[in-house]
Amino acid sequence: MEQFQLIRYLDENGNLLNNEVSEALSYGFIKELYERLILVRTFDRKAISLQRQGRLGTYAPFEGQEAAQVGSALALNGDDWLFPTYRDHAASITFGHSLKTIFLYWNGRLEGCVPPEGKRIFPPAVPIATQLLHATGAAIAEKRKGTDNAAIAYFGDGATSEGDFHEGLNFASVFKAPVVFFNQNNQFAISVPIEKQMNSETIAQKSVAYGIPGVRLDGNDILAVYFETKKALDRARRGEGPTLIEAVTWRYGAHTTADDPTKYRNQNISDIKRQNEDPLLRLEKYMKNEGIWDEEWKEEVSRAAVIEIEKAVEEMEAFPKPNIDDLFDHVFAEPTWTIKDQKEQYYEFLGGASK
Repeated sequence: MEQFQLIRYLDENGNLLNNEVSEALSYGFIKELYERLILVRTFDRKAISLQRQGRLGTYAPFEGQEAAQVGSALALNGDDWLFPTYRDHAASITFGHSLKTIFLYWNGRLEGCVPPEGKRIFPPAVPIATQLLHATGAAIAEKRKGTDNAAIAYFGDGATSEGDFHEGLNFASVFKAPVVFFNQNNQFAISVPIEKQMNSETIAQKSVAYGIPGVRLDGNDILAVYFETKKALDRARRGEGPTLIEAVTWRYGAHTTADDPTKYRNQNISDIKRQNEDPLLRLEKYMKNEGIWDEEWKEEVSRAAVIEIEKAVEEMEAFPKPNIDDLFDHVFAEPTWTIKDQKEQYYEFLGGASK
């Protein structure tokens, strides 16, 4: 739709298309963006490696979507709320989540759902689109308390087919909730391509039905993501209500490590997109165009990321073994007979009585 043209600040060759932000693009800011992109991509690849080695459970990769997550999360204030899905660890890391804790989450640990002290990061939402309602509720609560805190909710293109998506946008619109609905349109809901997911040309245009702004941007352009998300958050803080952002991007790999994307899409497309649309490569080209690229610095940043991530892996694997009783004792306030029976059977299987 003409109303929802794709917004870009950087083209594929790293040329700046929006000179209005040039003064904000300090050397330090650009370096920070690149460092964060390197960290989260290294984390993602390490997590996949750990899963293949049997050291993590099933994992949902996000490589290819780093700019969408890092750029948007970096636009948040420290007291804002972040509501991620199971694929949004780059956003959570950027917002201050612990690498060790995220590894613990993928190791099936309860502790993996607990954010650092003072950080408002919800546990990753596995049910599709439920977090949009949570984000709306948190945003309305902040508004009633009189703060200028906002919330951001991440979700994929498949989530727009869920009722919670529409309910979340409707409530947020009616109550002018200070929330940004950040859609990462990676063009596949597991194996379902976008053209079979909806008949709309864009996801951004769905904002029209709720009387809120809709923005469609290049999700591989970290500058467009950062500045457009910041605009939406500033609007929310002024009491002007929610914004729907569609960040058009691509996941290079599988939906999860239990998935085989070659069964439903041509993986050669990923190879082409790596060459032409990769978020790290685009920022790297911009830095080269500006004469601020340093190959030795890049190597230092890469080494530092590996060291930080390896330390987090060591901490995760040195964590005390989980208490198996947690599986049974925290389902209900008082265990039902079915839970008690399952617990007894488990301990009988181990050869002893239950505690």
